[in-house]
Amino acid sequence: MTRMNTTPDLSSARIPSVRKPFPRRPLTVAVTVAAGLSGIVAVGLVLAGGYGWHILHASRPQLDGQHALPGLSSSVSIARDADGVPTLTARNREDLARALGFLHGQERFFEMDLLRRTGGGTLSELVGPVALSLDRRHRLHRFRARAGRLLASQSDEARAVLDAYTKGVNAGLNALGHAPFEYTILRAAPTPWTAEDSLLVVDAMYFDLQSDNGEAQQLRGTLTAALGPEMTAFLDPEITAFDAPDDGSVSALPPMPTTRPNGTNATSGMSQPPPAEHGSNSFAISGALTRTGSAMIANDMHLDLGVPNIWYRARQIVAAPDGPAPMLDLNGVTLPGMPFQVVGTNGAVAWGFTDGYVESGDLIRLDMVPAERENVLPRYQTPNGPRTVEILDEPLCAARAPCRPNRIEQTVWGPIMGHDSSGAPLVWRWSAEDDNAIGMEGFLDIERATDIRHALDAAHRAALPAENMLVGDRAGHIAWTIIGMIPRRVGLNDRLPHSWANGTHGWNGYLTPAEVPEIIDPPGGRLWTANGRIVGGAALATLGDGGYADGMRASQIRDRLQARDSFTETDLKAIQLDDHATQIAGWQTLLLRALDRHAQEPAYAGYREAVMRWGGHAVPESIGYRLVRTYREHAIATIFGAWAGGLNVPVHHGLRAPARSAWAVEKMLTDRPPALVPPGSTSWDATEDRLLADLTRDVWKAGGLDHYRWGAFNHVGIHHPLARVVPLLGFLTDPPDVPEAGDTLVPRVQSPGFGASERIVVSPGHEQSALFEMPAGQAANPLSPYFLRGHEAWVNGQARALLPGRTETTLTLVPR
Repeated sequence: MTRMNTTPDLSSARIPSVRKPFPRRPLTVAVTVAAGLSGIVAVGLVLAGGYGWHILHASRPQLDGQHALPGLSSSVSIARDADGVPTLTARNREDLARALGFLHGQERFFEMDLLRRTGGGTLSELVGPVALSLDRRHRLHRFRARAGRLLASQSDEARAVLDAYTKGVNAGLNALGHAPFEYTILRAAPTPWTAEDSLLVVDAMYFDLQSDNGEAQQLRGTLTAALGPEMTAFLDPEITAFDAPDDGSVSALPPMPTTRPNGTNATSGMSQPPPAEHGSNSFAISGALTRTGSAMIANDMHLDLGVPNIWYRARQIVAAPDGPAPMLDLNGVTLPGMPFQVVGTNGAVAWGFTDGYVESGDLIRLDMVPAERENVLPRYQTPNGPRTVEILDEPLCAARAPCRPNRIEQTVWGPIMGHDSSGAPLVWRWSAEDDNAIGMEGFLDIERATDIRHALDAAHRAALPAENMLVGDRAGHIAWTIIGMIPRRVGLNDRLPHSWANGTHGWNGYLTPAEVPEIIDPPGGRLWTANGRIVGGAALATLGDGGYADGMRASQIRDRLQARDSFTETDLKAIQLDDHATQIAGWQTLLLRALDRHAQEPAYAGYREAVMRWGGHAVPESIGYRLVRTYREHAIATIFGAWAGGLNVPVHHGLRAPARSAWAVEKMLTDRPPALVPPGSTSWDATEDRLLADLTRDVWKAGGLDHYRWGAFNHVGIHHPLARVVPLLGFLTDPPDVPEAGDTLVPRVQSPGFGASERIVVSPGHEQSALFEMPAGQAANPLSPYFLRGHEAWVNGQARALLPGRTETTLTLVPR
């Protein structure tokens, strides 16, 4: 998963980020809530006093004794270890879901509330007008209005589990002595959970992991129109030299143009560098390469990080009616808001996810019908004749503010998102809006899979955001596929907006399970995913290109896996923690070349030595790594921006260079083709001088070269969603903000407030030696006895056991 967005940071308005569970931008809710909340400071000060202590104390979950839970068919035991990890033991799957819902309601309801409101576009109803722009963007897709229809489409078994979970959530919330403390800060009251809300949690994942507006296709279309297809194919390449597809396919790199595109001499501008890859890593080893003969799976999903963590660890057991062996024994992580295990092991099969980046949406340029008379609703062409744009009004009603009108222009393909540079309306056709976008039956089948074939078949029945799924079984087999619905796209493999009016471009339903690519037991016994493309050729054309990562992490993981022929859990964990920046070594050479031309200038004294001694690792003490990394970032922003920054590209969050443009920029700086001197610059020397000047300004802003260490920039940066606006709350909730190793360009993905939301390494059937880490801990309440437990081990990369430890507390849920 890696582009699930960040932690509610009350001063900006970001939201999940699962950019990322699963795996774009994995799924930590990052909401900027409070700037517009009147009275919040006063309430925060009250919370710091005795009344706040009372609220925190009263809102702690029940850990011991008995509690009567309506609807149970028999008692459920909940044994917690010192980290607060529960082992739930029930007699059937519905009782297990009801008990898990009880725990989620007691310990994570506020976080669940943020997720459902993110998915439904109603966040401002809780936090106020500061979230209106985000709600307006999300409400375009009308997920709340569709939730009832989606719920009705679930299988009977999935619906029964959802209903039991929902009742458990509300029972857990109602059993607290006080609502979670965040509601007092926001001057609000929690509203009951519904089964539809669990579907909105999945919708929040769609927002976090996939594009909801097609900006990348719009940018590519504008580049093509202005610079031509050859220059666009180079600046926004489909293939780079870093690609590491698991199927071993080889594709030709796009050629660097030898002539200058017409009309670009006067065009110049700036862009932002590519966004940090909100991706995830996962790799699998066959049983032939392990000491046990079972397969081994490693997974770390990179998401925005907050307090508490997005995941809730649990061991879930369905006891057999007769005999000691359980019918179901799940170990791993759950997502509060959903009743299923997301990642982990059932003893026979282990599985993990990363964001798939297959093409889940396409941008449509509407052909409008000329107006026949005034005051008539606009019409557009379809293969079945003209249709009228449907005008909907879904008011946005922020807390402590009057409702505001919200006009939605709906077509048969989806909502109108905006207009291109020519003024043509643009529609984002997105699989998330279809009635088959969510199907939970498949997850129940993954939980009880007995081998990789069973797990793959279940994955093809699970309708969720499209993810890479790696799976391994106790017999030693490993496999990859895509989980989720994949559209069958016609005439749409150029990543450009098109008219769908005549039927030559469009979707023809969805792929059948037999059509979804799979890799089973590859000859080398190794599989890896890190958000890059997994396959090539016809399989790649089938899946489409939804913005694959540039392959830097994937190729480094592949190389580490191929460097040995036998693996333990500790070996795979070492790859998860690899901070060696092998794939940006070329940028060290480029920076040294630029510095050599200014070797006698005092302004650059010390730079060359620091870059020469950079060590090649993204570690806190390295000055050279930060210099190389920042130079690379400036180069991408400046050179791509020189070609694209002056173009009329309507974007929501500022022009960002595509992820794979880094390869093109590095190649241009390396080869320095005279025809491609960036617009606005007189030469490549002048371009390098500008980049060095920008780097120097950054260094002095940081206090000089001695202070320009990677750890001064790269730190843990994990906060509670409200901690930045409520005085003193951060002292209660936030872990120490210490320097941290890693970067978004190395396997150990880490940047402030973003990184591995969990690390798991497990060999099914050998869970006793499995490893697990998780930042920020299990608990949401600062007075919980296990608040922030396990966080320090995550910071330091210390291996801990996946299986829960010795029982510290036991709660028994009994029928009522």
